[in-house]
Amino acid sequence: MSPLSGRRVWAIVPAAGRGARFAEPAPAGSEQSGAAPKQYAPLLGATVLEWSLRALLAEPRVHAVMVALAADDDRWPGIAARLASPKLQTTVGGANRQDSVANGLDALAAQAAADDWILVHDAARPCLSAADLGALLDAVGVASAADAALAAGAVGRDGAVLAAPVVDTVKRELGDQVVTVDRQGLWRALTPQVFGFAQLRRALKEAKLAGVEVTDEAQAIERLGLRPTLVQGSPFNIKVTRLQDLAMAADILKMTELKTTEDRSMRVGQGCDVHAFGEGDHVILGGVRIGYAKGVVAHSDGDVVIHALCDAILGALGDGDIGQHFPDNDPRYRGADSRVFLRVVAARMQAAGMKLINADITVLAEAPRIAAHRAAMAANLSADLGAAPQLINIKATTTEKLGFIGRGEGLAALASVLLGP
Repeated sequence: MSPLSGRRVWAIVPAAGRGARFAEPAPAGSEQSGAAPKQYAPLLGATVLEWSLRALLAEPRVHAVMVALAADDDRWPGIAARLASPKLQTTVGGANRQDSVANGLDALAAQAAADDWILVHDAARPCLSAADLGALLDAVGVASAADAALAAGAVGRDGAVLAAPVVDTVKRELGDQVVTVDRQGLWRALTPQVFGFAQLRRALKEAKLAGVEVTDEAQAIERLGLRPTLVQGSPFNIKVTRLQDLAMAADILKMTELKTTEDRSMRVGQGCDVHAFGEGDHVILGGVRIGYAKGVVAHSDGDVVIHALCDAILGALGDGDIGQHFPDNDPRYRGADSRVFLRVVAARMQAAGMKLINADITVLAEAPRIAAHRAAMAANLSADLGAAPQLINIKATTTEKLGFIGRGEGLAALASVLLGP
């Protein structure tokens, strides 16, 4: 979720199931005997669970992902090490999906607010697309930093469910009779599904007290008389239930991943930012406070290095510019730390499946001198972008006393970046 929004999104992935209908042999050397649960079945070089977590971890609006595991799960540590995401948290799951989600809510109780959103996703739905996840969050008004105004028009006050309309003719078997069911208005419920924290916790508790074992979270919510919004999702968002489903999931991922790879070829972007000097006793460059006889005239902190770098990354992504995402007439950004902007832009880069290959930044100013601060600046940018410091080059030059920079009226920065998958 955007750090500039007030209502956070937490994901819960119930992954404690044993997969009774699934028959994938346990990996060699595993301490667990019998069939491996479906969420741990191999799929295109990873596991089903890793693919299922992929979109959640890449979506910047998802604050953290709570995975509910079997108490004796010995497969998760290896997956956690491969994913290496600070978003990941774990708890012990329950005897069924309903109990696992409830345990996940209990584990989040000390962190989540009552009106935060809880996103529940099946551990065995590996084909969730970023577009479907984004549409679901949009439906409940979880806006990105650039689109915070969308929250006011949210329609999913009772939550939302990703679903696909039924397109096949549906039959119902009644004893020795078969009847055709009118498919008008019928939908297949998919995941993720998203509901308010307190709302979902109450719904699951009441269902358990009533002895009702719900098959999805929306069913529990509906028992309270609430009406979640249906958000149309891709029919390719399949659930792996039987062994043969793996082949279908692999075909879907090959198709979508091939397109994604084509869309994620190397990208080049460039950015430029200029600020005039004004009253003050310091400037901020690359997130570093540098003492100087002047300040800068700016809506935010006037960090030309970060502003130029943000523009370069957004340009490489084809995602507008810094003024579009953080308008200088928005009071929320008055005096803002520009590193917040960079973290949001970095999240957008990661959500697009891209990473920084390298960045080259030039500061244009007669003064102040930045040589003593370059390492600290690179360290800040490295931390915010999730890239090694050696991939970020920072240098400075003057304009030989020419122009407004040469007259000491202001300073500027230029940035070029290369992004890759």
